[in-house]
Amino acid sequence: MKSYNICVIKGDGIGPEIIDEAIKVLDTVSNKFNFELNYEHMLMGGAAIEVFGEPLPEQTLEVALKSDAVLFGAIGGPKWDNLERHLRPESGLLKLRKGLGAFANLRPAIVFDELVEASTIKPEILKDVDIMVVRELTGGIYFGEPRELLEDRAYNTMVYDKFEIERISRVAFEVAQKRDKKVTLVDKANVLETSQLWREVANEVAKDYSDVSLEFMYVDNAAMQLIRYPKQFDVILTENLFGDILSDEASMICGSIGLLPSASIGGKVGIFEPIHGSAPDIAKQGIANPIAMILSAALMLRYAFDENEAANLIEQAVREILKEGYRTKDIANFNAKEICSTDEIGTHISDKIAQL
Repeated sequence: MKSYNICVIKGDGIGPEIIDEAIKVLDTVSNKFNFELNYEHMLMGGAAIEVFGEPLPEQTLEVALKSDAVLFGAIGGPKWDNLERHLRPESGLLKLRKGLGAFANLRPAIVFDELVEASTIKPEILKDVDIMVVRELTGGIYFGEPRELLEDRAYNTMVYDKFEIERISRVAFEVAQKRDKKVTLVDKANVLETSQLWREVANEVAKDYSDVSLEFMYVDNAAMQLIRYPKQFDVILTENLFGDILSDEASMICGSIGLLPSASIGGKVGIFEPIHGSAPDIAKQGIANPIAMILSAALMLRYAFDENEAANLIEQAVREILKEGYRTKDIANFNAKEICSTDEIGTHISDKIAQL
C-alpha cells in the first residue's frame, strides 16, 4: 500500500474547523483508492506564538521538510496585530514558503454552474469561467531588500532575478499545456523595469512551448478585464504582488472566497491551503465554508502524490453536493435546499465520495 506523510498545520481562527473536514474527506478517499495518509500536526501562526513565542517554530519547519506535503488551514487574527512585523503570524507563512522553496502558487478560479448567481456579476458573463492564476511566491516586493519604515518615510524594493521569472514561467506554460494553451502575462512594463524583464524572459521561455500562445496585459487593464470578460483568460502568469491582488479579485467572480483552493509548489515540499484568511469573526461557530480547504486537499493529491483519480473524485463530489443544494451560510442565498454547518458540508462530501 502506498503511504504519504502530511504535515498538518491547522493554524488560527477557522483553520482547525476546515482542516478537520478536509481530513475527513481525505480519509474517505484514501480508503477508497487504497493508499495511506499519515498526519503529523504542527503549530504555526498565532497558535505557535502562544506556545513558542514565534510564528514558525524550527520543529514545524523540520517536520514540513521531511513530509510529502503540507496541508495548511489559515493563520492570523487581531490578537497578534500589534506585534513587531517579524513576530506576526503572517511572517511565519512567508518563512515557511521560503524554507520549502515553494515559489509557484496555483490558484484556480472556477465558476460552478449551481453558483453562477452567487457573484455580483451577470450570470451570462460568468458561465463556464475557468481560470488558473500562476503567481510567483517567493520574490518581488514582499521579500526585496532594502526595506525600511522610518519616521516620515518608508520604502520597499521590488527585485527579480532572471532565474526566478524563468522557473515560474515554465510552470505556467506547463499548466497551460493541460488546459486551453493560453498564457497571459500580467505586468506593468510601461512603468516597471522588473516587468520589462518579465516580458523578455517569458518571451524566451515561450519558444519552448510552441503549442501555447502568450499575450501581455497591464495589471490595471487585467483587473478591469477580469470583471468585464473573464472567459478570455486561461492561465494568468504574474509576479507576487499583482498575483496576490488579482487572485482575490478572481475569488469574488466565483461568488465566495470560501470556494477557492491553492497549491504552492515548485520546491522541496508543496503547501496546500485555501486562499482565504483565518476569519476570526466566525471561528468556532460552525458556519465556515470548508470547500476551499477540501479542494486544496484535492490539489495536494494531484500535485504532491500524483493521485489524480482520487483528486478528481473529491472535485466531482463537491460539484454533486452543490447540485443537490447543500450550502454553507456564505452561499445560502443561491439555490439552497439545505443550509449546512461546516461539519455537515464535510460529511455530505465524504458520504458522496463513498457513494460514487
